[in-house]
Amino acid sequence: MMKRVLKRIFWIVADSLGAGALPDAAAFGDTGAHTFRSLEQTGRLQIPTLTHLGIRRAVYGTGSFCAVCGKAAEISRGKDTVTGHWEMCGVPSPKPFPTYPNGFPPHILQAFSEATGRGVLCNRPYSGTQVIRDYGPAHLNTGSLIVYTSADSVFQIAAHTDIVPEETLYRYCRAAREILQGDDGVGRVIARPFSGPFPFTRTAGRRDFPLPPPKDTVLDCIARAGQQVLAVGKIGDIFSMRGITEHFPTHNNREGMACMAQLQARPFRGLCYVNLVDFDMLYGHRRDAAGYADALNALDAFLSEFIERMTPQDALLLTGDHGCDPMFRGTDHTREYVPLLLYSPSLEPRDIGVRDTFADMGASVASLLGVDWHGAGKSIFSEEVI
Repeated sequence: MMKRVLKRIFWIVADSLGAGALPDAAAFGDTGAHTFRSLEQTGRLQIPTLTHLGIRRAVYGTGSFCAVCGKAAEISRGKDTVTGHWEMCGVPSPKPFPTYPNGFPPHILQAFSEATGRGVLCNRPYSGTQVIRDYGPAHLNTGSLIVYTSADSVFQIAAHTDIVPEETLYRYCRAAREILQGDDGVGRVIARPFSGPFPFTRTAGRRDFPLPPPKDTVLDCIARAGQQVLAVGKIGDIFSMRGITEHFPTHNNREGMACMAQLQARPFRGLCYVNLVDFDMLYGHRRDAAGYADALNALDAFLSEFIERMTPQDALLLTGDHGCDPMFRGTDHTREYVPLLLYSPSLEPRDIGVRDTFADMGASVASLLGVDWHGAGKSIFSEEVI
């Protein structure tokens, strides 16, 4: 008996949409975190489309559904964008990326200053919006770069666009990426340009410079099979453009959804992989639960129209990559399950419970596209006829 192969899959990662603390959350200081529950507690959620698909069934195990729905656990030793996306695409990270709770050691900063010809300010974990207020004036006076980190494995460089143009800042980030290898191989180097008079405003010019995946991902296999992998938002950066056939950079959720709508109208075969960053960047980290809820409402309204235009050869997969509970303490990501909603007019709805790894999503995408995948993860459809 032959399995049905679909033509197009639209995979949306609502960045940081967590579905409750994982069993090992205590090891990450995240006991009790629950991003989706916090959004519900605002009283602002109006998500009829996601509710119909089965998001509450996925998160809580109760409620109606019209999609394949469940939630997935992360086996990688981390709770950030890179580990989450890599694991989704079949490359878990059993060894955590290095973090620097006390700032970066002298050998890193010396090499970075030699490469850029500039000094360094801050060098410790910091809120991204607060760091430019506290160190921005000194940066303007000295030209030194604001270097900071967080609980995640990141080397972040902030600079005012009047002092360091964005393209120059990206060059500095590439230099840092060359330095930060091996034992110092942080998950991401991030450009954080800002502008304006005090208290300053971050621009839309953020760029991520991650390590490349250590082995082939599902994206590589799809591309090698002659299908397209259309990367929307920061997906291309996360995978260092590996396995990407076309890249569509965006700055916010609105642009990401508009791009996705345009690609839906375009005939292609393969995967459209979308990251919607505002949930995490604007609302999760800033602990703005109301703003987060409103952003999810906007996605819900978009999905209502998107689903109406889907054909029997299309599928929609919606998930998160980690949590960032806007009602939890601190400003960092939270170690959580993520929801898994997979809808197609061609798929029978069912509750798949809890999947052991995010990698089951990538394996399922490969299966639905008729692409052989022999890496981590097990397809939801591996033992049945679709």
